Amino acid sequence: MSDNSELYPTDRLAAAAKAAAAAGLDALLITPGADLRYLTGYAALPLERLTCLVVPADGDAFLVVPGLEKPAAEASPAARLGIEITGWAETDDPYALIARRLPGRPARVGVDNHMWAEKLLDFRRVFPGVEQALAGGVLREMRMRKTPAEVEALRVAGAAIDRVHARVGDLLRAGRTEREVGRDIADAIIAEGHVRVDFVIVASGPNGASPHHDVSDRVIREGDPVVVDIGGTTEDGYCSDETRTYCVGEPPADFAASYEVLLRAQRAQCAAVRPGITAEQLDAVGRDIIADAGFGEYFVHRTGHGIGLETHEEPYIVEGSPRPLEPGMAFSVEPGIYLPGKHGARIEDIVVCRDNDGEPMNRRPHELAIVGA
Repeated sequence: MSDNSELYPTDRLAAAAKAAAAAGLDALLITPGADLRYLTGYAALPLERLTCLVVPADGDAFLVVPGLEKPAAEASPAARLGIEITGWAETDDPYALIARRLPGRPARVGVDNHMWAEKLLDFRRVFPGVEQALAGGVLREMRMRKTPAEVEALRVAGAAIDRVHARVGDLLRAGRTEREVGRDIADAIIAEGHVRVDFVIVASGPNGASPHHDVSDRVIREGDPVVVDIGGTTEDGYCSDETRTYCVGEPPADFAASYEVLLRAQRAQCAAVRPGITAEQLDAVGRDIIADAGFGEYFVHRTGHGIGLETHEEPYIVEGSPRPLEPGMAFSVEPGIYLPGKHGARIEDIVVCRDNDGEPMNRRPHELAIVGA
C-alpha cells in the first residue's frame, strides 16, 4: 500500500473546513463513501448504523461511529490525523449526539452527495429549519486536482489494468460466451493487483454497439469485434478504467475503416491534453474527426469522466463544459463509434493533465488487436 501520510495529508481537513466556510456552510456532514475516504483515509462500511465525519467550518472535526465499528475506525488512517473518534451504543441517537456537539446553531450544513435518504431525513429531524446543501460543490474542487501521491496511485492502478488487458488475447476466442470471458477477466483483475472488480464489459458483435453492455450468454464468433472495458479498485482506493477493442480473426472491412477513424480521434485527443484547454474543446477534438468521417451520430456519449477514488467523478470531458483543465486533473479519454445492429468500438486511456501536456496512465497498444479464432 502507498504511504497513507502522502495519500491522506493532515492538512486536508483544515482545507475542507476553510472551503466550507467560503461556501457559506457551517459544517460538512460526511457519511461512508469516497468523500470520507478522501478526507480521512477511512474506508468505512456503508451500514444502516450511522458513521459520520463532522467538519465544522470553525472548530475541530470529529468522527461519530457505531460502537461496533470503533476499533476499525481507530485502526484506520483517520486515527493518525488526530480526529476524535466517538462511538455510540445501540440505544443512543447518533444524530442528536452530532447536533449537540456542533458549536453554535448551524444555519446551513453540507451533506455528502451520496448520503442515504434515511440518514438525510434523520439529520433534518435533529436540525429543524437548518438549510441542507450538497457538500460535493465544496469537495469536488479539492478532489479533482490530484496530488503527486494520488497520481502515483493512479499509475499503479493503470499498470495493473494494463496487465489484465495483456491477458485478454488469450481469453477471447470463438466458441466462448461473453460471460465465460468476463469471469476470467474478473479473476485476472484481482490477480493483477486490485482488491475489487468494479465492472467488466465484454461486448461482442452487435452487443458492441451498446456502450454500457455488460456480459451475456452470446457465443463469440469468428470475425466478431469485441469491446472490452474493465476496471477495479486497488488497495489504496484508487480506480482503474481501460477499454481496448479486439477482433476474433479478421475484422469486417467496414469495421476496420471506422476503427481507423476512431484511433485517429483518440490519439488526437490525448495529444491535445494540456492546461487551459477546456473540457468541451477537448471533447470537440475527437468528435470533429469522427463527424468529418461521417460517423458523428454514432459517437453517442461524452469523451470522458474524471477518476480517482471513484470511477466517475469530476471533471467531465463533455460538450457544454467550459472548465479549463489544470495540472493534476485525471480523466478518461474514450471516444467511441457505435453502429446499431452491427458492431461498436471504443478506445480508452486514463490521462493526467501535467504542466505542459498529458500523461497517460495506460500503456497498452491502441491498434485493433486481432486475437485467435
